[in-house]
Amino acid sequence: MPPPPGGWGPAPWGPPAGEEPRQRLHPLSPALHGAKSLVVVIAGLSWSTLSRVGFGWFAALVAVFVLGATVLSVISWWNTGYHVVGRELRVHEGLLWRRTRAIPLERLQAVEVVRPLLAQLTGLAELRLEVVGGGKTEAPLAYLSVAEAAALRQRLLAVAGRAPAPAPTAATGATGVPAATAPAGRPLHAVRNQDLLVSQLLTPQAFLLPLGVAFVVAQFLSEGSWSFVAVASTLTAMAGVVLQPIRRVLDDWSFRLDADGDTLRVHNGLLETRVQTVPLRRVQTVGVTWPLLWRMKGWLRLRLEVAGYSAGEPDDRNRPDRLLPVGDAGTGELVVAEVLPGVRLDALPGTPPPVRARWLRPLTRAAVGAGLDERVFVARSGLLTRRLTLVPYARIQSVRVTQGPAQRRLRLATVHADTAGGAGAAAVDRDLGDAWELAAELTARAQAARADRSA
Repeated sequence: MPPPPGGWGPAPWGPPAGEEPRQRLHPLSPALHGAKSLVVVIAGLSWSTLSRVGFGWFAALVAVFVLGATVLSVISWWNTGYHVVGRELRVHEGLLWRRTRAIPLERLQAVEVVRPLLAQLTGLAELRLEVVGGGKTEAPLAYLSVAEAAALRQRLLAVAGRAPAPAPTAATGATGVPAATAPAGRPLHAVRNQDLLVSQLLTPQAFLLPLGVAFVVAQFLSEGSWSFVAVASTLTAMAGVVLQPIRRVLDDWSFRLDADGDTLRVHNGLLETRVQTVPLRRVQTVGVTWPLLWRMKGWLRLRLEVAGYSAGEPDDRNRPDRLLPVGDAGTGELVVAEVLPGVRLDALPGTPPPVRARWLRPLTRAAVGAGLDERVFVARSGLLTRRLTLVPYARIQSVRVTQGPAQRRLRLATVHADTAGGAGAAAVDRDLGDAWELAAELTARAQAARADRSA
């Protein structure tokens, strides 16, 4: 019997009456998990094992481990199912000890479709969810077909946004959405890969790397030390220096930003492609950065802070904070206006701390500042790398006034505007009286903005 058009057939145990059938992952999922296990096994056995046991026994060990991992992957795939029940995504897994994870979709922060290299070669994708208060990314459904992943993402966002999700029909299948890939939305901006490469060349790592190589070569030539350990350690150190800009290029390759109703959709990646969907109502702050070497080309970078995004996620590439990896001032204005309507980067207020704050900030007093725009709280910082943080008043959760020992002697204070995302923004080293006035005004504007939203 052929599988239904919405998935790969129900899981081996049936759902209660009235619930939609549970769907399995793609049949190629065990093969992809087995291929990843092969790499881990070979790396774990290492070359020292090969030299001790010989190639034949080494190959046999690898085959046994890979066969065992593949069998476990097949059993895991056979007993894994998922479906949407009401306003929850339920994931069922386990053989001897069955487990069901129920993920409330009203707490959904972001949904992304990730395609690692092996998934790209096989036409598959992985769906990842981020929810409020989660310790890590939830429900990594690996793997689904690209069309099924896009359709499931569309349905989950519809349920999370309290929009009516389409009912299952013969044309849509059991997932409740069309099997075809969802429309791309309204294009906002696409970053040229050439600009991305140049932006990473204009970093301290790229400028200092030739000096580091010249120093190492000169040291080797003067001491005559070309041992394997010395060369390997040097190459490892240099690789660590260039790893960050290389990873940024790979992660942000073919970056494209689309708007789809009240959500943003980010497409990026070369070896691992990603499609991240972030509801605009979850955006807490927008950060603007002008690195020193970028300013001669008039470039900037934009980042988002999303409420409740899991701080326990070890890989920062999973963070849905990319808004614009590199762009000019005009592009920055366009993107910021999409996220924060009515806000203009070239017309934001800001006043520096009083003159006596130079005792605490002899070099950076003129570079920091704060101000109240009609729609957002503005905080500036940074001397070599300039930073600007924009916090919509409706996103402010609390307002704090703090004083350190030196600030008390100078009658200064710092005003913090905290958000659900955790970072927020701060007006540093303000006059004590002005700080309390600013805190009161921020509290009043935050209450008024939340009242307008709930009205």
